Amino acid sequence: MTWFDAGGPSATSLSRRRFIGVGAGLGTAAACVPLASLLAPRRALAQSHEHAAQHGQAADQSADSARWVLPQRRQVTLATNANAICIAPVTIAQEKGFFDRYNLDVEYVNFGNSTDVLLEAIASGKADAGVGMALRWLKALEQGFDVKLTAGTHGGCLRLLAATDGEVRALEDLRGKTVAVTDMADPGKNFFSIMLNRHGIDPNREIDWRVYPADLLGLAARKGEVQAVVGSDPWAYRLLDSGDFVEISNNLVEDYANLSCCVLGMTGTLVRNDTPTAAALTRAILDAHVWAAEHRQEVGELFIKHAVNVTAEETAAILGDHTHAHSATGQALADEIVYYADDLKKISVLRPSTDSRRFADGITFDVFA
Repeated sequence: MTWFDAGGPSATSLSRRRFIGVGAGLGTAAACVPLASLLAPRRALAQSHEHAAQHGQAADQSADSARWVLPQRRQVTLATNANAICIAPVTIAQEKGFFDRYNLDVEYVNFGNSTDVLLEAIASGKADAGVGMALRWLKALEQGFDVKLTAGTHGGCLRLLAATDGEVRALEDLRGKTVAVTDMADPGKNFFSIMLNRHGIDPNREIDWRVYPADLLGLAARKGEVQAVVGSDPWAYRLLDSGDFVEISNNLVEDYANLSCCVLGMTGTLVRNDTPTAAALTRAILDAHVWAAEHRQEVGELFIKHAVNVTAEETAAILGDHTHAHSATGQALADEIVYYADDLKKISVLRPSTDSRRFADGITFDVFA
């Protein structure tokens, strides 16, 4: 038993940030939740973000930037995955001067495609901070890694696709079907398991999850070995752009339309012993995301110098499908983690005894307090 075991409150809601290009799926999703259950949780989340903004925790705070500038130069190590388009704003933040603005000297350490390794690097002190997907990290953080989340950086990244000439057009069509994922702890598998559970399908018993390398997801669907594929960008975006696939869902639906999918994590030692540096780094990264949302083409042109097999135009288009102007820190971030934790317990990823609120409060740190 851990310090956050004891059960926790459950919160569910439905909202929609953007529409999936399959009308039948939308109709089913919208009909499954009464209107009264839509409004209260959504208002609560909106009020949480409004409260955060009023207390210096929104992303676009250029007028308040001087408050977080360090009095002297500080060197930090930032773990990244240079090929992940969703963190392109972080990858190009150095050359655009966002770290210099806060008197930071940032050394990047590229950990390739493995966000698991990236988290371990932060926990072991090989890096001071890094950005990864919440749905990849929360199970590990439940085990006690000394990593604190200081911000949610953006939403988006994950897609559930089905073949254009197939029969799957909604989550409900997946009961008894086979779905391809890149691994059994994939953030996309976790997210769409949450969605399937909400739509009355047991993801652990009524879905056959099958593992494929990312570059073979499309082939598996085209050959009929699977009826749907779960992927992150850019792979999923490319499949959708091919015209051979339709998007059944993504991680900007229902209450997740208002949540972060990627989070900034730092060593517990850094946030506790050098909070000003942690705050400066958080502020710089959030500034970079806000700028990227408004300058997607320039981000794309800068990013291709660091990544492989991607174009500036593709990067700009993918960033346009994400919510890089959204961020969460402090209480707003903790509230978002509660949403994740409640849903992860329902699909047996987190322990049912985990108290979602205590868990969220324990793994987040308000560097701007």
